[in-house]
Amino acid sequence: MDLIWLEDFLAIAEEHGFSRAAARRHVTQPALSRRIRSLEEWLGTPLFERSTHTVTLTAAGESFRPVAEDVLRRVQVGRDEALEVARLKAETITFAATHALSQTFFPEWIRSTESARDGAAVQLVASNFAGCEKLLLDAQAHFMLAHYHPSLVSRLDMDRFQRIELATDILIPISAPATRPGRGGRSSGKKAQPRYALPGASGAPLPYLAYHPGSGVGRLVTSFLAAKDPSAWLAPGFAAPVMLLIDMAREGRGVTWAPMSLVRADLDSGRLLRAGGPDWDIPISVSLFRTRARMTRAAENFWNAVRKSRPAGKSTASASRTK
Repeated sequence: MDLIWLEDFLAIAEEHGFSRAAARRHVTQPALSRRIRSLEEWLGTPLFERSTHTVTLTAAGESFRPVAEDVLRRVQVGRDEALEVARLKAETITFAATHALSQTFFPEWIRSTESARDGAAVQLVASNFAGCEKLLLDAQAHFMLAHYHPSLVSRLDMDRFQRIELATDILIPISAPATRPGRGGRSSGKKAQPRYALPGASGAPLPYLAYHPGSGVGRLVTSFLAAKDPSAWLAPGFAAPVMLLIDMAREGRGVTWAPMSLVRADLDSGRLLRAGGPDWDIPISVSLFRTRARMTRAAENFWNAVRKSRPAGKSTASASRTK
């Protein structure tokens, strides 16, 4: 069996089609189809349903997908270790971090872990949650730094991945004030009110500044709102990363949810207000994820040092199960 077949199989599963996967793999569609048929012949069973316009995995394909991911990850890790032993590759620890955490949490945190890194170089790749998740699944990063909540739907199931809770935060609904605060901060007299207050009304839904579909925070907010009773009346009109959403909320463009750590100064100055009470808050954590498979020596040493530095009861936890 050729490892290229596994990469082809995963590309089709992720792109939901042969033509898009062929373009991604830089091969012709007939060549890609021949390689997949070779893989199916080797396995002895079809991996894709080809009876509809949308290509979907068969039950066997769904079962084989995590195996293929694991094999490729182990091969990549084995290659890294071989290069490390042969001294053909410098000691480097690679992190995949969500855009917001790469700008806010990561710089100070990585400086505080200097002793844990023991001289190893650091490489940071910033992406949305889905992109970071893929980098970890493909063994292109040793660790993933992202926000976490038990309701988060993720492919990082607890059988293959672990996480450490590094810090806690709260997602809160925010809005610009109905009237701008004065020069000295909050306006005097009557208490300032948010321009958009939850839950809104059926006849007058609130303009909602939503997250990009690949955002982990966006997944958490969507899950929270789906279960909220009474529900909020929202009219989505924009989707963007968290920092842009906060800027738009400051401009009075709508209501959104943002980590308290990113908007505390705005709340203190009155530039932003809470758009709802504590029952609209979503507790989250900043977590570090890794595969359970063996990593390079530098990455393993770093993980063990960070885990030992956590307070009792918060050292480790399982990652969310795939849903």
